[in-house]
Amino acid sequence: MSSMIAADLVDLDLSAATKEAAARSLAERMVARGRVTDLDGFLADVAAREAQMPTGLDGGIGIPHCRSAHVTEPTLAFGRSAAGIDFGAPDGPADLVFLIAAPAGADDAHLTILSALARHLMDPEFTGALRAATSPAEAAALIAGEEQAKGPEGPEAAAGPTAAEEGEAPFRIVAVTSCPTGIAHTYMAAEALEKAGQAARVELVVETQGSAGFTRLDPAILAAADGVIFAHDVPVRDKERFAGKPTVDVGVKAGVNRPAELIAEVRDKAARGELTAPGSPADAGRPTPVENAGEPDEGYGTKLRKWLMSGVSYMVPFVAAGGLLIALGFALGGWDINKAPSVAEHFAWGQVDSWAALMFQIGGLAFGFLVPVLAGYIAYGMADRPGLVPGFVGGAIALTINAGFLGGLVAGLVAGGTVLAIQKVRIPAALRGIMPVVVIPLLSSIVVGFLMFLVIGKPIASLQNALTDWLSGLSGANAVILGVILGLMMCFDLGGPVNKVAYAFAVGGLATPNEGSLKVMAAVMAAGMVPPLAMALATTVRGRLFTKTERENGKAAWVLGASFISEGAIPFAAADPLRVIPAAMAGGAVTGALSMAFECTLRAPHGGVFVIPLIGNPLLYLLAIVAGTVVSASLVILLKSARKPVPPAVAETTTEVKVPVAA
Repeated sequence: MSSMIAADLVDLDLSAATKEAAARSLAERMVARGRVTDLDGFLADVAAREAQMPTGLDGGIGIPHCRSAHVTEPTLAFGRSAAGIDFGAPDGPADLVFLIAAPAGADDAHLTILSALARHLMDPEFTGALRAATSPAEAAALIAGEEQAKGPEGPEAAAGPTAAEEGEAPFRIVAVTSCPTGIAHTYMAAEALEKAGQAARVELVVETQGSAGFTRLDPAILAAADGVIFAHDVPVRDKERFAGKPTVDVGVKAGVNRPAELIAEVRDKAARGELTAPGSPADAGRPTPVENAGEPDEGYGTKLRKWLMSGVSYMVPFVAAGGLLIALGFALGGWDINKAPSVAEHFAWGQVDSWAALMFQIGGLAFGFLVPVLAGYIAYGMADRPGLVPGFVGGAIALTINAGFLGGLVAGLVAGGTVLAIQKVRIPAALRGIMPVVVIPLLSSIVVGFLMFLVIGKPIASLQNALTDWLSGLSGANAVILGVILGLMMCFDLGGPVNKVAYAFAVGGLATPNEGSLKVMAAVMAAGMVPPLAMALATTVRGRLFTKTERENGKAAWVLGASFISEGAIPFAAADPLRVIPAAMAGGAVTGALSMAFECTLRAPHGGVFVIPLIGNPLLYLLAIVAGTVVSASLVILLKSARKPVPPAVAETTTEVKVPVAA
């Protein structure tokens, strides 16, 4: 630890008023020591981690941290604030701030040391000694472990005898902790749970699934456990190991902030005989950690969005592969390729039409999974693995009754809700072992099948048909208005939830393609290409308005925009959202409207300019993209020109935000 912290990395009079200013002040010390190569690039990575989950902890502690390509070696800076800084902790501002910086490829040895620090932060004697430190050197020595913070009776004095020491049968708990970066919260939650376990006189063993690697719990310890606690913000690895035991499933911050409550809760569940099957949510109202491992106080709207995005995220690869293969089949074999016989019976190696038919038929099969996969993984987002079977069954029924994309959405929600309802029913102990394998799939499939075939399926199919007919009849002003709306949505959050809703709407239309749905797909892809292309054009035309790193990102944005990767504009939007996002939306709206007005069509769900041969009215399509790009670039230049000039020294010390390589 001594190599990570030094006196010049300590500020005992941290005067920053906000967490951003605090991170910058401490990061500047890292830059001065040569541990950080790009101040703003590193701070952007810190902010991105902070956006995932606040890093404030009870007890007046803030631990902003991240992995970053701008860090040369693992480093820790410490600041002490007299006024306190808000890091989002429930009990108020933090007076102790630890900025933890780890390289993108930090080795396990360094990360193990950082994890040890995270555990020390849960020790009141350690934090008390830091509050009493009178010099930076003293604080650095405490953090490095060169000085010990002990109470008058030693660190073990407060712990009473365990149940086992008194001859009682102990209550045994196993726990898993994890967080997105695996540096701090993972180990702090483990330490908090272990200390609470000692206080509650239970035997508690934690498996930390963090950056320093993890060692699976001994099977004998698992078998003997009376309860399980999951405190995690990423999926638990090999979760099925914990099947058939009372389980509490929460976010990692709950493990840090209220470990005693979690222990009491799991003991209460054990007393009531509530056992949890593999993948079953321990808290019925809490979304599965696969898609959302936050605290269980989210509104239903947020939960619903995450469930739907779970289905869409798993569906997109099927759409991309299937749609592109179908489009290539049409490109090579013409529009009649859908009438070709099965290639399993008729295939000529030397004929282009046979290869076209092969691609078309493979693509058709892949595309046929669209609705079942959508439904299955919506249910998975709600109920984890037990939701897969009824979800896929409901999606297949939606295809059978021609309920299409809408049917898949509803089937997934019905399947997930059905599984959650079944899991709330108390069942005899003898049946608990077969619940996830036999009982839940059987009962949920029956319920979902009954509802989809006989109750809600036909009305949904009618609604789907009405939507299809509406898209088929789109023309004139109505088509242009829809193009404007879709263009605005595609450029609003650049690959975020709103963007994905518009994209999912377009892709859903490809499941039952017609002239209208193909126009929608074309408009959505064209609008999604505009933001990165506009930023690339703006940095080329008025480079002085952008920082050096933004100009470099602008070069990459040409390729990203041409490939329909809207996220290529994120570095620009993150640095200047009030100018970049409105300009991007304006250009996207123009492109979407023109694409619809020009009646451009597209059968491929992705590909950008590389699928231009598959686009109806390709020259007008390119014109629509160019027009929107020029509008966005012009607005960005205009808005940036109107702001106060940035001093050159500041402009060259700038953010290097990593540009995504896939949509």
